[in-house]
Amino acid sequence: MSLYVVQFLAGLANAASLFLAASGLSLIFGVTRIVNFAHGAFYMLGAYMAFTLTRTLDGAVGFWAAILIAAAVVAVMGALLEMVLLRRIYQAPELFQLLATFGVTLMVEDIVLLVWGPEDLVGPRAPGLEGAILVMGRPLPTYDILLIALGPIVLLGLWLLMHRTRWGVLVRAATQDRDMVAALGVNQKWLFTGVFTLGIFLAALGGALQIPRTAVSHHMDLSIIVEVFVITVIGGLGSITGAFLAAILVSLLNAFGILIFPSISLVLIFLCMAVVLVIRPWGFLGKPVVAGHKSAGVTVRPWQPWSREARIGAAIVVAIAALLPFWLGTYGLFVGAEMMIAVIFAVSLQFLMSTGGLDSFGHAAYFGLGAYGAAMAVKWLGAPMEAALLIAPLTGLVGALVFGWFCVRLSGVYFAMLTLAFAQILWSIAFQWVPVTGGDNGILGVWPSGWASSPATYYWLTLAVAVFSVAALRMLVFSPFGYALRGVRDSTLRASAIGFSRQRVQYAAFAVAGAFAGLAGALFAFLKGSIFPDALSIPQSVDGLVMVLLGGIATVSGSVVGAIVYTAASIWLMSQTDLSRLVLGGLIVVLVVAFPKGIVGSISDLVGGPLFRRRGAGPAGREAAVAGSEGA
Repeated sequence: MSLYVVQFLAGLANAASLFLAASGLSLIFGVTRIVNFAHGAFYMLGAYMAFTLTRTLDGAVGFWAAILIAAAVVAVMGALLEMVLLRRIYQAPELFQLLATFGVTLMVEDIVLLVWGPEDLVGPRAPGLEGAILVMGRPLPTYDILLIALGPIVLLGLWLLMHRTRWGVLVRAATQDRDMVAALGVNQKWLFTGVFTLGIFLAALGGALQIPRTAVSHHMDLSIIVEVFVITVIGGLGSITGAFLAAILVSLLNAFGILIFPSISLVLIFLCMAVVLVIRPWGFLGKPVVAGHKSAGVTVRPWQPWSREARIGAAIVVAIAALLPFWLGTYGLFVGAEMMIAVIFAVSLQFLMSTGGLDSFGHAAYFGLGAYGAAMAVKWLGAPMEAALLIAPLTGLVGALVFGWFCVRLSGVYFAMLTLAFAQILWSIAFQWVPVTGGDNGILGVWPSGWASSPATYYWLTLAVAVFSVAALRMLVFSPFGYALRGVRDSTLRASAIGFSRQRVQYAAFAVAGAFAGLAGALFAFLKGSIFPDALSIPQSVDGLVMVLLGGIATVSGSVVGAIVYTAASIWLMSQTDLSRLVLGGLIVVLVVAFPKGIVGSISDLVGGPLFRRRGAGPAGREAAVAGSEGA
């Protein structure tokens, strides 16, 4: 019994740090609608900055001053980021802000390695709180008692700030309806900056307070950001009290999961989030998000099928790609095959996001299901590659049918977070179900059939499947089903009035996207000769999002360009520099600022806009140009 009591108290202590970070993220999203992927990076920076300052400032006063100064310095960095970067893209589709903050995260990871090195750093103990007290005969660190008390104190301080100050009232109003706040004459620019700064301060403070408890490492950002997102969604976006309750719940699940359910400890918090979102879609204390912005998939100009010239151009590009094996070596063909697989994965997500208006944060689930389905078919059933490539889309399809049934009942960020929860559940199963999946050792020896074993032949196979996938999904976009899908995306009420069910149509799209993602996963497994749980992880889902957003979310298949550019840049930078994440993150940020509609979307505007008008073409010619570029 004493063990459970001490574990309960340790869970409460950990909840304080999680609450600080989650409350900041909840505030930022509630007002600015920014899904701040860099929140974990600022948490990590707070810890590193506090480590450095505590080594400089001596004594108890110096220690606590270092904690506060570290959080303040990082908060200033956050304010600069908001003013320099995020203000430039507030009018872009909101997921581009996710892409920009993801680029910032990549940059911070390499900057931390440059400044502090790759080794884990052990911070000092809090002066006067180095020891422990006995609770039912078991030691509990004295510092944990301080953290347990700190959580409610911070909650009370934030409540007073939000309810007893004019600024807090404006923040709460903006959380509910920021358009109305703007109509009342409030300067949203500085309100957003203030909220972002406060949110980053809370995240950095949470990280700084961890240095007496845990080692500071450059993996802290990704380890914390997932839990913070989960807490924010369970508690309800924009709800500080909800974040506090959810932080306690998640921390206790982590604390007791290891003791009571060790075989499923990794999956507990995601199961919890999935259950909460299914039963109460807006979290414990959240409210429905007011739809005051354009869906990410809505286009300025109607999509049109490719013109004859565009089809000829696409055929020439495919022909050139088919001739590459005559010039490329083995490594080049390997990279080319990986690009084609990325294209298939990206266009499946593009179909879901651009055509269906469904922003999935967990599309890696179906990629991984396809990969594991193919690998298990080969290893456990002795199936050839050809049969495995048929099984893989079915496993992706089945997974999408099961998870999609729950997901399509939600919308917006709640839909996105439920897809993330299901993906993390599958990742946890793959990681912990060692007898079947091999755990972190993976499944090895997944090789292509003899006829496809040469690099050139396998490249041609991936190219053929990629061309088929792009063509098939484009046909669906311009089919009656595609028009129905775009109809429920753009106006659910109008679509319902003419007999279309939003959930049924989007459910079908979810299944289609899952099947194609599963096909990409199978090709990936045969390319690598093995499969590991990483195929189901968050970075895999984020890679797909980056590809789609780089290509252009308001296009039919701009993800083809996005997948090729992102994959080529990632592989080339890794081979050329040790600071590949710094360069790649900077490149992503530049592309987001320079091309807020994505590469293909921006080119489409150029061809269909000012450039075309300079040629003096009339409306008919302009319509033809739009058909060729906007449908790219």
